[in-house]
Amino acid sequence: MGPLKHVPYYDNIADRSRTPALRFVSRIHRMRMLGTALCALPIASVLLERDAPGWVWTALLFNVLVWPQIAWLLAGRARDPAALEYRNLVLDAAAGGAWIAAIGVGLIPTAVLLSVLAADRFAAGGWRLVARALPALLAAFAVTWVLAGRPFEPETSTRTMVACLPLILGYQLALSAVTWRLGRTIARHNRELERITRTDSASNLPNRRHFDARAAHAVKLFKRSGRQAALLLIDIDNFKATNDRYGHGMGDIVVRRVGEVLRGVAAGDDVPARFGGDEFALLLAPADRERALVVAERVRIGIADLVFEAEPGMRCTVSIGLAETRSAHAALADWIRDVDAALYRAKAAGRDRVEAG
Repeated sequence: MGPLKHVPYYDNIADRSRTPALRFVSRIHRMRMLGTALCALPIASVLLERDAPGWVWTALLFNVLVWPQIAWLLAGRARDPAALEYRNLVLDAAAGGAWIAAIGVGLIPTAVLLSVLAADRFAAGGWRLVARALPALLAAFAVTWVLAGRPFEPETSTRTMVACLPLILGYQLALSAVTWRLGRTIARHNRELERITRTDSASNLPNRRHFDARAAHAVKLFKRSGRQAALLLIDIDNFKATNDRYGHGMGDIVVRRVGEVLRGVAAGDDVPARFGGDEFALLLAPADRERALVVAERVRIGIADLVFEAEPGMRCTVSIGLAETRSAHAALADWIRDVDAALYRAKAAGRDRVEAG
């Protein structure tokens, strides 16, 4: 087989992996265009005061108008867009060092430029990027400062201080907005990841891990306040035979439809879940035995009444064991043991029935 780059499936995977990096490049591109434009205001004010030659103004215009587009194009076409964008950010810092030298190390604009450059690098890559950018900034400053005749004019005019205000206020506000949006995105992704880790994909119900946590809490709550709960274990009858006869695709449909029935009967703080394979559970809280029996019968009848369009003659039934919380339950395992025993009796008695423990 040839190189992986010629296999379309691998190309698709590579494209997907580049997407976050390209979003990062686009985000930096927008901030670079804004940042260079706002940085140019105090720099231009000092250059006017120093009667800078035309080639310096050309360099400033290149930095503001052309460089952001070049950086964006280079990073967007790179094999590793994020890595190249980090190098571009180091070059930005070098350009900043050169402009600090060109304006004679004016005290206020220098402080503002340094703070913006440091904050921007830190927001994009943390202290590691700041550490990479600092030598480039210092080297560019030293070379430019020597070539310019070592200018040192720390005094800052009122006009230049006013020219710093849009950079101080506007850019920092824009950077804060970007950081806030990223924080919101990360929080949303974390919530989605948490949902995925506690959800069974086949039934779209909570999984065993999440269910055990909620059921254990119900046991503690019963011991603390007497709030009673009930636990149902639901086992699909002859599920292996269904898979063997109708295929695993039909088995997946059965699992999904059973999950729909459980979600339909759950109310309030009730928690339906899939334990795995053909076994489901339903935590009823609050609930006494009377409510548990009513809900269990609704589950049993609801599943028995299911109609499967792909196999109209197929019938699905379940066996259900249940038990309410008792003072004898020292832990969740004790409660589940009682429910398991009831489920075993339901299956031994011929299936398609409810037994209470």
